[in-house]
Amino acid sequence: MSPSAQPRAGSRQIVRLALPALVVLAAEPLYVLVDTAVVGHLGSIPLGAVAVGGTVMSIAAWFGALMAYGTTGRAARRFGAGDRPAAVAEGVQASWLALGLGVILAVLGLTLAGPLAHALAGNPQTADAAAGWLRIAALGGPGLLLAAAGNGWMRGVQDTRRPLFIVLGANVLSAVLCPVLVFSAGLGLTGSAIANVTAQSIGGALFLLALVRETRQLRPVPSVILGQVVLGRDLLIRGAAFQACFLSATAVASRFGIAAVGAHQIALQLWFFAALALDAVAIAAQSLVGAALGAGDADQARDVARRVTIAGGVAAIGFAALVALGAPVIPGWFTDDQAVIDQTAIVWPWFIALLPFAGVVYALDGVLIGAGDVAYLRVTTILAALLGFLPMIWLAYAFDLGLGGVWAGLALFIAARLLATVSRWRSPRWTVVGATR
Repeated sequence: MSPSAQPRAGSRQIVRLALPALVVLAAEPLYVLVDTAVVGHLGSIPLGAVAVGGTVMSIAAWFGALMAYGTTGRAARRFGAGDRPAAVAEGVQASWLALGLGVILAVLGLTLAGPLAHALAGNPQTADAAAGWLRIAALGGPGLLLAAAGNGWMRGVQDTRRPLFIVLGANVLSAVLCPVLVFSAGLGLTGSAIANVTAQSIGGALFLLALVRETRQLRPVPSVILGQVVLGRDLLIRGAAFQACFLSATAVASRFGIAAVGAHQIALQLWFFAALALDAVAIAAQSLVGAALGAGDADQARDVARRVTIAGGVAAIGFAALVALGAPVIPGWFTDDQAVIDQTAIVWPWFIALLPFAGVVYALDGVLIGAGDVAYLRVTTILAALLGFLPMIWLAYAFDLGLGGVWAGLALFIAARLLATVSRWRSPRWTVVGATR
């Protein structure tokens, strides 16, 4: 496809890319809920073991998300330049990187399962059970990362159907397999781990098969892999800033009492769920902005940026309205402790007010990632954390400001990132055209 043949990206195309991405994003968390429900019927120790092991495995999922985001932008630029084989070649190199990193994570999981589980678990029984689960689950690391790389390059070439079917198929199979192995086969907690590995390995294999069908040029190219590592490094550092902020916020909230940290956890998980949904718009932005810049059409990239920003803001306003309407009942879905419910009343106005601004920030994050402007996002996220979020939440602790102070820190974080992304969006610096940046 030549650059001139690239279709103009309108609102319908944004929706066409965002909706399948939303389903793919939601598939893994929904499977985790099914797995948790199944294991929960085995007792508190197995449930605690999955919680501990799942926390460790979330590191691999985090690497996978970073890999998918980085690959989407690079592949989209090649695709926009009319060079689909080069876009697919980005997927080849990303898959080599995924395979290598996945094997490393699997080996580390096997060798460090015991120490990690005992460091995180509250008692020896839970730790031993978690270590056993983790030694099996770690084998799914290569498949998990191969699936992430596959998602990345397919989004880059605007293929949304195959990732949808692959991810849904693998997770549905695992959701069916989990209770069969846990209860019918009598494998207990081991069955849960096997079901996890099965889904991840099948998903990775299917993405790999799709790649082989696209191209026979499968040898690794170190220079391209290095470029992907550099991009991944910036995304990784940016992600670490997020982790430091949210871990610190939870640490401070816990110092205000059990009810406060419980209310904070409820609101924070709902915030993460909203972020997951809004990420679908950001993924559409990555693909369409990268393609427009690869085609040398900076005006089209700006038009996409405007449309996805509006879409992200509107979606976030809709979510905020649902949260506002559900304020009297939503906390009760998570707890019947009146003290916790009373504390959620402090958080809820912050949650509702911040969501529309967060929707704009997430959409513009996707625009700048698609443009390859990740170094700017890395620096501004770190500054927003160091100068806004972290000082405010520790001041909240020092002056006993409660959850309102903690969420004021989040407000400063969002405000700083909003200012940074909007100012960048309004400048010409991110619209660097060409197949590479």
